[in-house]
Parts: sequence; C-alpha cells; structure tokens
Amino acid sequence: MNWKTSFRSFYYEGVPEPEEIELPADKTVVLVIDIQNTYMAPPEDSRERERWVPFLDRMNNIVIPNTASLLQECRRRGVEPVFARIACLKTDGRDRSLSQKKPGWNYLLLPKDTLESQIVDKLAPQGDEIVVLKTTDSALTGTNLRLILRNMGIEHVIVAGIFTDQCISSSVRSLADESFNVVVVEDCCAAGTNALHDKELEIINMIYCHVMSLAEVLERIR
Repeated sequence: MNWKTSFRSFYYEGVPEPEEIELPADKTVVLVIDIQNTYMAPPEDSRERERWVPFLDRMNNIVIPNTASLLQECRRRGVEPVFARIACLKTDGRDRSLSQKKPGWNYLLLPKDTLESQIVDKLAPQGDEIVVLKTTDSALTGTNLRLILRNMGIEHVIVAGIFTDQCISSSVRSLADESFNVVVVEDCCAAGTNALHDKELEIINMIYCHVMSLAEVLERIR
C-alpha cells in the first residue's frame, strides 16, 4: 500500500500526489472510536453469527492487535491517546440521538456503566487519558471533544476504530470541517464487510483525510 496513490475515488483520479505529511507529537492525538465489548460478542442467531465471522476475524486478528501497537507507540513517542465510546447517560436511553433510537441494527442502548459499553480490555485507556461518551455517530457532534482538542493545541488527529462507513466516516468529516488534519489508519479500522470498508475509505480519502497503513503512520510521528 502507498498512501499517496491508494484509495483514490473518481474525483481524485489523476490528481497529483499529496505532499509529505509529518505528525509532530505535541500537536497530534490518536483517536480510537467505539472498539467496545458489545461489538465483539457474536450474534446469538446462527445465520447472523455466520454473517459476522469476517468482521470478527478482522477485529481479532488485525484491528485490535494493530490498534494496541498504535497506542503503545503513540504513548512511547508522546502522542496523546483519546477514546470515544457509544454510551448513554440515562439507563433508558432517552438522551440518545435519533439515529440510535431507530429500530434495526443501529438501535443501541448502551448505558455508560454497563460492561457492553466499555472499551475492550486490550485497548483500555491508561491513567488520565481522555474518554468521551457519545450518543451520535460523530465523536465531535455530541461531545466537547472539539473544545478539548483546541485547548490542547492539537492540529492533527490519527483515527482508528469502527465502523469505517459509520462512526469513523462521520467523525472524520466533522474533524475535517473543523480544519483538523486527519489521518485514518486503514488496518486499524473495520466495517461490517471489507467491501464497505474499502469503499468508504475511497470516498473520504484525499478530501476529508489521508488514508495510511499503521506502518506509514508510525514513520511520520516525530
């Protein structure tokens, strides 16, 4: 994978390669979105369970190990980790946004203190690392994360998590609209299918973010 030429959409075919990117540690955070226990439990229905096997395989074998490595290296190099998780403040979920109240797969009732709403143990925040709770797809829209990042002098945001075509995409677009420079780590993200994952990266790349591999991101943190 070469981040300068991969995941090019129709709009960016033939456009010159982007300039080199640097990620200075004191102006960069890594934002891990929604890698929570609820998504790692196989569905009870056998047909649904079979459909989600590729996603769970990618999460267990690629996304979670890679994100753990990303967090370890960012901590070592002085890049602050920040986490966002879907969690409502009211046990009945009255404070959720409409998108999380609608019937169907996206219906989510995850009170903040339940085990299901917690970040998976392998990626658990450490010390005073910031965790924001959201009842929206975007990690900015429903939280004070925008203010936090500005107060910390952050200009660059490295994004990892799930789902590429939903909360990742919404967060990336919001960050871009707020003029943050965004890098999405391709092999630290997943969607329900690899096809959805690849297509969404193609859609958001070059305009809302730059898509890189874990190895490419680590080369640029200084």
